[in-house]
Amino acid sequence: MSMDSLAGKTPESSAGIHGWGAYVPVYRIPTREIARVWGWPDHQWKALDVYEKAVGGVDEDSTTMGVEAARNAIARARVDPSSIGAVFFGSESKPYAVKPSATIIAEALGITPVTMASDLEFACRAASEGMRASIGLVASGIISYTLVVGSDTAQASPGDVLEFSASSGAAAFVIGSSKGAAAVFEASFTYVTDTPDFWRRSLKPYPSHGEGFTGDPAYFHHIESAVKGLFEKTGLSPGDFDYAIFHQPNGKFPVKVAKKLGFTLEQVKPGLVTPFIGNTYNASALLGLVKVLDVAKPGDRILVAPFGSGAGSDAYSLLVTDAIEDARPLAQPLEYYLKRRIEVDYGVYAKIRGKLVVRKL
Repeated sequence: MSMDSLAGKTPESSAGIHGWGAYVPVYRIPTREIARVWGWPDHQWKALDVYEKAVGGVDEDSTTMGVEAARNAIARARVDPSSIGAVFFGSESKPYAVKPSATIIAEALGITPVTMASDLEFACRAASEGMRASIGLVASGIISYTLVVGSDTAQASPGDVLEFSASSGAAAFVIGSSKGAAAVFEASFTYVTDTPDFWRRSLKPYPSHGEGFTGDPAYFHHIESAVKGLFEKTGLSPGDFDYAIFHQPNGKFPVKVAKKLGFTLEQVKPGLVTPFIGNTYNASALLGLVKVLDVAKPGDRILVAPFGSGAGSDAYSLLVTDAIEDARPLAQPLEYYLKRRIEVDYGVYAKIRGKLVVRKL
């Protein structure tokens, strides 16, 4: 069913994205190199549709990457950083267990001291929760602009299948009034349950996961439920969207869930990022949104559905406006970060990601 804009018909339509930005580290390790070291058969890593993954450098963490992505988002938004009234930071890999990362990012960007600042926790969906909260704060008129950052240096136990995809990267968005926004939110829907598919206990360096359980009933059930909820709420259907972006734990799942929901490969392919840099966790679906905003035209409609283990999914409908054309050239596109790469072997990767423990005798 084709339909016109939902502008003015939903609370969400009072808010929009003014700036968007990405950051991906320069280092890459091919998945075949990981398989070579641990003796995995070729079919194991090839089935994931992940060719290589981005590796954070020795001086990079989730806050440094978040700052870089946020600089790009603020440049596109053309706002005074001091006008940003809330900073939401979503990450599974905060450098401090107790000390907010959001304040580090806010201070580095000149947003402090008159601002809210919070670190959010919901596995790979935490930053998306910040996006939903931002819509409410902006639509209510309490705050003019918020900054949402999703950033991770994802952990994986050496030799675990998760190591093929767990990578590093960041995405950021400046959210404000729909007036002058590059893309306006039309509607949103959230679906969460207590589903133990993936977890990391306190003081443990690496997460545990339920193998195939992370697909069903976690990933597919929650994304399908969120997207169907959005459809029921708005009357929209797959044919009303030009782009569809889903959380990308690997290259295979987003294509499969898209097909189950009735989307075509042509709607999904432009937003796929994980096959080229791995799963950036909180930045996964949001980097897909950045990639689409880098090429979308005024009038295009975008579906984006992040997911976090534990488990939950959000679904958003966004409508691109004429303002995107002026904002786009003001920062580097994601493609710039995807193309710059320095390949490293497993030894260098293990060293710079702190997987080698040296004990003095």
